[in-house]
Amino acid sequence: MKIDSDAIKELAGLLDETGLTEIEVADGDKAIRVSKGGGVVAAAPSYPNTMTADPGLPQQASVSTDNAAHSHPGAITSPMVGTVYLQPEPGADSFIAKGQTVKAGDTLVIIEAMKVMNPIKAEKSGTVTQILIEDGQPVEYGDVMMVIE
Repeated sequence: MKIDSDAIKELAGLLDETGLTEIEVADGDKAIRVSKGGGVVAAAPSYPNTMTADPGLPQQASVSTDNAAHSHPGAITSPMVGTVYLQPEPGADSFIAKGQTVKAGDTLVIIEAMKVMNPIKAEKSGTVTQILIEDGQPVEYGDVMMVIE
């Protein structure tokens, strides 16, 4: 197989420009996938698809654009584009609640991206003071999901 290093470099540049963590392009039976980050990826039970794409309907608003939360030093932002889930499976208890104390390494939410469940873990210990997302809500890269003080 001949590797097209120029195409790989171009895709890697697109990852940096767009903030994406993975990109794949296919041409016929050939495909190139470039990803970065190397974060932990875990499989989780399948969630029912609660989102339907209807171009005639307005899209759901994204996460709060509250500038105070975004500039807060304890703001937890989405590292990827996907759908956020607050519990490990439908009907289970949420990972976090407002006022709850979390330790570094605790799972805060799961973000589903390309049918892969990605646990988002606390980088530091603290108390959850704000939760700015809802279960099943789409998030974009950099959206503030919560604040931990």
